[in-house]
Amino acid sequence: MLNFAIVAGSSRAASQSGKIARFLRQRLIELGHTRDELSQVIDLGQNPLPLWPAEHSGPWSQYAEVLQAADAVIIIAPEWHGMASPAVKNFFIYASKAELAHKPALLVGVSSGVGGAYPISELRASGYKNCRLCYIPEHLIVRHAEKVLNDAEASSEDDSRLRARIDYDLEILVKYGQALKPVRESIDMANPAFANGM
Repeated sequence: MLNFAIVAGSSRAASQSGKIARFLRQRLIELGHTRDELSQVIDLGQNPLPLWPAEHSGPWSQYAEVLQAADAVIIIAPEWHGMASPAVKNFFIYASKAELAHKPALLVGVSSGVGGAYPISELRASGYKNCRLCYIPEHLIVRHAEKVLNDAEASSEDDSRLRARIDYDLEILVKYGQALKPVRESIDMANPAFANGM
């Protein structure tokens, strides 16, 4: 069994990203990849991080504990105006190698329309450098987010196709989670000369 951290990267309290995060967590449990106590949702809309730099870090210490315990991570990034949301970008300013280094991550783009791809490419370009998170080659895009993943059963052909892709991608994430465990254990990350990525 693996430990998962799922980050819902919207700053809205009742977001589609949060809904998707909870769906993915439940699906990991149903597929037997994790147990209830081994998977946590970090919902940046329900319990936001202060805009960095801040005098206090809000819930970051509790989030850091969840991330440090994780074997694999899911990052859910809504597309706002063709960009990753400010909340998820702010999250990556807080995150360091202490929480995320050499852990596999599945990226999930979210759109209320037909978009959702831009946050994927944006985070692949910039959301890993100092924290050393390892994005797997697979990713998900949840389009027309309000219309899918709402009930136990699929409500449309698009919903059904998305659910099949979710199961496929979660299985791949699990394989990476298992494979990278010994890699992390074998890397010395205490060298201060290489605290940041290049």
